[in-house]
Amino acid sequence: MTSQQTLTKEGEQAGTPGKPQSSDGLQAGLKNRHLSMIAIGGVIGAGLFVGSSSGIAAAGPAILLSYALVGALVVFVMRMLGEMAAANPTSGSFSAYADRALGRWAGFSIGWLYWFFWVVVLAVEATAGAKILESWVPAVPQWGWALIVMLVLTATNLVSVSSYGEFEFWFAGIKVVAIGAFVVIGLLAVFGVLPGSDNPGAGFAHLTDAGGFLPNGAGAILTGVLMVVFSFMGSEIVTLAAGESEDPQRAVTKATNSVIWRIGVFYLGSIFVVLTLLPWNDKSILDKGSYVAALDSIGIAHAGQIMNVIVLTAVLSCLNSGLYTASRMAFSLGRRGDAPKAFARTNSRGVPQAAILGSVVFGFLAVFFNYKWPDTVFAFLLNSSGAVALFVWLVICVTQLRMRGIILRESPDKLIVRMWLFPYLTWLTIAMIAFVLGYMVYDGGDAREQVLLSLLVAALVIAIAVVRQLLGKGGAGADAGAVADADQSGGKDSVPSS
Repeated sequence: MTSQQTLTKEGEQAGTPGKPQSSDGLQAGLKNRHLSMIAIGGVIGAGLFVGSSSGIAAAGPAILLSYALVGALVVFVMRMLGEMAAANPTSGSFSAYADRALGRWAGFSIGWLYWFFWVVVLAVEATAGAKILESWVPAVPQWGWALIVMLVLTATNLVSVSSYGEFEFWFAGIKVVAIGAFVVIGLLAVFGVLPGSDNPGAGFAHLTDAGGFLPNGAGAILTGVLMVVFSFMGSEIVTLAAGESEDPQRAVTKATNSVIWRIGVFYLGSIFVVLTLLPWNDKSILDKGSYVAALDSIGIAHAGQIMNVIVLTAVLSCLNSGLYTASRMAFSLGRRGDAPKAFARTNSRGVPQAAILGSVVFGFLAVFFNYKWPDTVFAFLLNSSGAVALFVWLVICVTQLRMRGIILRESPDKLIVRMWLFPYLTWLTIAMIAFVLGYMVYDGGDAREQVLLSLLVAALVIAIAVVRQLLGKGGAGADAGAVADADQSGGKDSVPSS
């Protein structure tokens, strides 16, 4: 059966709106408020709080341009993904779309690479959270805290999708309130109107008073791009979660349309406040971290501990979403015959237990590698997944080039979200991503190693996909899985085939 026949059957077998879903499918347990907060919180990772100081040190005030460039890239990619997801919400998201538009090898490869990225992130975030918790309660060793955090969030994901949504709602809510308060309080201090502030309130002077806006030259903007690009990963999570929501189309459309202000406020806004409160070369930015240094300059007591609480929340949020995302991608791969069949099974609560446990087991292994062989095995895992985010964005762009024509030909009424200036802006985005990857290789050091190792792993996964396809593995089973994947989302807005 061809992929086009699969999607025809997908439309025929899909459940009707309001009809109870079968017990072996995912359940629509995410409410609109869950999806809204997942969409908002998806662009706020721990990397924003922890990694921004090194970017500021490298590029100075020009780091704002680095964030703006990457932000524009994310906006374009999300617009493309939103176009496809609004027309056909599914737990496989871009992997399922690549499967259809580019071939089974593409869906298989990008799905497994994305899964690999997130299970490595589980280990990184669990370790980061454990360090903070150990500093508060040293009686429990760091590995113990990592284990506790992983077990708790695994349990919440196993209970139901609504419990994941509820935890993420509050995690993301805390991040949003914290950054919103930081921007408002910081701007008041910048203009000297915050009562009791210790900051001199220099206005915008700090943007140019320490060597100008480009103190390290224009090339530092690109260096900054490499340092901030990975803190944006996670924006696409909402398109995977949409398949388990009450109104997938509305959720995807809303998330896609709001991504501009989210990036503008949370990334550009907060970094702008840091740069206007302190000179970019102030030693405290590197010593304490950019946000802690900014809070200290205002005179807020216990700024370090306050930021630790916020960073821990961001870490737990990333862990929670990482486990959810990895398990849903594994579930989708299982439905399409590209992963063990057990991954495609759900319990009576609509939870893919095997997919969750399979993902978290690899996460536990990665945590073990981080403690046992941090500079060898774990370093390889970290670097070999480092450029996967850019690969995912690249595949989304190329897939959208093909899917636009398919949607227009078969179901033009489902083209609710449209990519701007198609296809020119899509091609420009592809060129931008290719340039970033090329510059990472040219720049050398860790960036080059990440690209080369990630390419090595990608080549291996693609080779496996091609061999499977040549051997005919996953043929009929994969088609049946794709139909089942559509079934679990209630068949909502799936793109029928001609």
